[in-house]
Amino acid sequence: MKLILTQEVGGLGAPGDVVDVAAGYGRNYLLPRGFAISWTRGGEKQVDLIKRARAAREIRTLEDAQSVAGQLQRLTVRLKRRAGANGRLFGSVGATDIAEAVRTAGGPELDRRKIFVPDPIKAAGSYKVQVRLHPEVTASVGIEVTGA
Repeated sequence: MKLILTQEVGGLGAPGDVVDVAAGYGRNYLLPRGFAISWTRGGEKQVDLIKRARAAREIRTLEDAQSVAGQLQRLTVRLKRRAGANGRLFGSVGATDIAEAVRTAGGPELDRRKIFVPDPIKAAGSYKVQVRLHPEVTASVGIEVTGA
């Protein structure tokens, strides 16, 4: 089954890639979740639009990625969340929250899918999260979660 990816799928490809997958995988997983659309001749035009949008969002070169990594290394992001008496948060801090906090702290705009949080952050404290900026560049960002 031939599909056009609309989002990055680990081990399969990036948005705009035309992939050939098993029929069941495409029909039962990729299509219902919106990760892909069926390949058609009209879909080729959509491939161009998806790739153009991805190119505008992505960090262009290795040097750009390294400069953004330097910015992120120097940046300390503070998040204030409601917490109980023992420092346990009501809810958790995820990649979307971190991307928004980096932007408000004066850092670059990050895609939440590029932020790797190993375990959900559910307690106040200091954490390090990884951000994959480029296939060859990964930056570490310091996150301080405080309870309010």
